[in-house]
Amino acid sequence: MDKKLLLLFFISFLLAAAATATAKSTIEPCTGGSSCYALLGYTLYADLKVSEVAALFQADPLALLAVNAIDVSLPDVENRILPSGLFVRVPAICSCSGGIRRSISTRYTVRPSDTLASIAASVYAGLVSADQIQEENTISDPAALDAGTPLAVPLPCTCFNSTDNFLPAVYLSYVVQQGDSVPGIASHYATTVTDIMNANSLGSPSIQPGDIISIPLPACSSMFSKNATDYGLTVANGTYFITASHCVQCSCGPGNLNLYCTPAFVAASCSSMQCSNSNLIIGNFTSQQTSAGCSVTSCDYSGFVNGSIITALTTSIEPQCPGMHQLPPVISPPTALEHGSFFSPSPSPVAESGGTITNPRSSMPGTFSLPGISPASGPSGSFSDAIVIRPLCHNLDMLAYSLFVFSLLSSVYGI
Repeated sequence: MDKKLLLLFFISFLLAAAATATAKSTIEPCTGGSSCYALLGYTLYADLKVSEVAALFQADPLALLAVNAIDVSLPDVENRILPSGLFVRVPAICSCSGGIRRSISTRYTVRPSDTLASIAASVYAGLVSADQIQEENTISDPAALDAGTPLAVPLPCTCFNSTDNFLPAVYLSYVVQQGDSVPGIASHYATTVTDIMNANSLGSPSIQPGDIISIPLPACSSMFSKNATDYGLTVANGTYFITASHCVQCSCGPGNLNLYCTPAFVAASCSSMQCSNSNLIIGNFTSQQTSAGCSVTSCDYSGFVNGSIITALTTSIEPQCPGMHQLPPVISPPTALEHGSFFSPSPSPVAESGGTITNPRSSMPGTFSLPGISPASGPSGSFSDAIVIRPLCHNLDMLAYSLFVFSLLSSVYGI
């Protein structure tokens, strides 16, 4: 073969390798029809209204706002425009489908000029691959994609019994960005390197851009009866959850992992939220100092059953009388990217907004588990490969390397 042709073939091969690479995604095996509440980490590909972001995932707009601690009481908040590049957490129901955990409720209608690759990499920000969309919809010819065609979009999620080392947790599916590291992600999300490695079956704390990992977020759990529609409700620390037909708002933290629910004041009509034999409504309490301590009577939310809000009046003796409950801080819908917050495209090694978060974990931050070993109490999944389009900066790096090799070989062969 001619030397010039050989070198051109070599360069073409390197550029093809630059365009595609193997990304990994966490897979949780499952059986049966159980599901859980999970979160998807999503970066907006364009300026979008809150309602448009929610529609991309068939999510409740108020639930989307609540999980990002955005004030749901603002006028016309669902039509506020969020900026391109904003990172948000999207609520999802994580189902058991085909023996693995996936969110399978998302539907997307093909637009003119869409391709499976653009839908996967741009519209859904790398949470899914073109091959996964093609397989899910049994598409024989990806080139013949007609505008108006509805597509099912399978999205990655995990449950792991909604626990992490026997502590309540909500799992966030996160697409690794350029510059991310496991220690940085662990610090940002108030978890540990060990917990992330165990959840994702990582033999070492090594991740690459495009990988999709599951991040266990400390959470508050509920104790509702099994006949409640919100049975098993778990709320991630620093966030809110709208339940009971938009009538009740539950929150977690800061400062503790005890679920706290109050009226949401966003629904037009709600059933009674007052505890029987009391003037208290959900979230209210009275306290009185006694010789034995402080007697506290509270009205608690106990689930949504057959269209009715269930309340429970409880009395307890505490060492000190409690003050006003501290709620996670809420913000207005962001109009610009905020570097260093959980709205930034990539996490930085700082605590999440809302102050320092105590992390009651059995393992210490920064420690590493032995390769291939996870505690019996930890999650057990696998890390599978998927083909994704690499970021432009990765391609440019490969191009520069290719040109360097071409120059070197040219000088050697005198071309």
